[in-house]
Amino acid sequence: MSGLRIGIDIGGTFTDIVAARNGRVVGTVKLPSTPGDYSLAIAEGVGRLLQDIATPPNAVETVIHGTTVATNAILEGRGARTLLLTTRGFRDVLELRRIRTPELYNLNYTPPRPLVPRRHRLEITERLGAAGEVLVPLVEADIDAAIARCIVERAEAVAICLLHSYVNPAHEEIIARRLRVALGTDVFVTASHEILPEIREYERTSTTVINAYVGPVVSRYLTQLVGVLKRLGIDAPVRIMQSNGGTLGLEAVLRAPATIIESGPAAGVVAGASVATAMALDTVITVDMGGTTAKASLVDAGTILRTSEYEVGAGINLSSQLVKGRGHALRLPVVDISEIGAGGGSLARLDASGRLLVGPESAGAAPGPVAYGRGGTNATLTDAMVTLGYLSPVAIAGGTVPIDAPGATRAVAEQIAAGLRRPVRDAAFGIYRIAGAVMTRAVKAVTTMRGRDPRSAALVSFGGNGSLMAPLIADELSIDTIVIPALPGVFSPVAC
Repeated sequence: MSGLRIGIDIGGTFTDIVAARNGRVVGTVKLPSTPGDYSLAIAEGVGRLLQDIATPPNAVETVIHGTTVATNAILEGRGARTLLLTTRGFRDVLELRRIRTPELYNLNYTPPRPLVPRRHRLEITERLGAAGEVLVPLVEADIDAAIARCIVERAEAVAICLLHSYVNPAHEEIIARRLRVALGTDVFVTASHEILPEIREYERTSTTVINAYVGPVVSRYLTQLVGVLKRLGIDAPVRIMQSNGGTLGLEAVLRAPATIIESGPAAGVVAGASVATAMALDTVITVDMGGTTAKASLVDAGTILRTSEYEVGAGINLSSQLVKGRGHALRLPVVDISEIGAGGGSLARLDASGRLLVGPESAGAAPGPVAYGRGGTNATLTDAMVTLGYLSPVAIAGGTVPIDAPGATRAVAEQIAAGLRRPVRDAAFGIYRIAGAVMTRAVKAVTTMRGRDPRSAALVSFGGNGSLMAPLIADELSIDTIVIPALPGVFSPVAC
């Protein structure tokens, strides 16, 4: 394509923007994300990028975007106020789940709290047989009661999942039509036959609920995104990276927002696969480490592995059959990624017994690590790496983020080294090693936990901190080859 393409990837800490023309990168910008309104960082970054490459906005041919907005809504519990309508007697499917526990010998293990609390799960009198035949007719009065309840509860989204609707969606269609007429466009309504017309009651219900839960969040965000681009003078088509590595237009995403749950991480795997092909590497492990999370995936013989068995909202998002039960089931095509809460902003702390812990809590973009000088007070992995001299003591992200090296060292010394009674550099190295061990778990989830030997693969590492952690991960897993691509800090949007 001769026109200008812009790729945008938003993470919890940084926003990465890349401009390409004729298949070549012509400009990049990396700047802190703005969690209160992610579109603000996009506006500043795209505006700065067009100015840097001296290109008018009307020269932009297309904008492709990878985002973690949907998955962050689940991880942070900030999705829409959602109600679930289901067949009478199936109200508790979300809590019964599959009776799987990822901690076999932990009798006190508590599964994740359902995205829809029990008081917001409403029963509808109706029943279909396995062949789709009507066993109990739909009671219209229950629909009226559900509509009234949605109004009282100020519902922002409604998920509809009836027994055997994948065979016969008639009852779901009636309920969805009634809800959309009564509640208007301000309430996001999704029915299971529209998003996942498949057998398996829990997975279908969970996927439908996820779609409803993130629907209003994604809709608001994309509206802001389009508005920002138009104010900049960009009227080009916008496409969103899907969890499966492809792209969708805005209208398709608004109908099925659950398809972009792993939008941002998928872009990195696509870019990593292109590196493997270019270097004739048979098997590679991609490791994408940002400010909030670390993501790993396996590319085998140039093929990106995908799955429809995925869980989101857990301590580690993954599809391994060995640790099911930590998150919310999402049965849609997803690039096979394991994602864990470990990044540059991961908080370091000592627990009550004096044990050093790193993550999964993160300082994020605001206030960020102490080293950023934006009001952060808690020591983080970034502060440890500044203390060790692994990061520039002056500025990072192309000079857009000044570094307060004395402040970072002081935080590690006072909060960690003093409690451990160790020299500050030893404490900082301990933070670095523990973070590396946590990230190694993500790599094991897509290799050894699947019966694959990581020693036979090359490690393709990118993201803002990926290059710093790659040697530690490779050493832990006896991997001989590490590939650091060009522009590793803004590598994911290159795939766009």
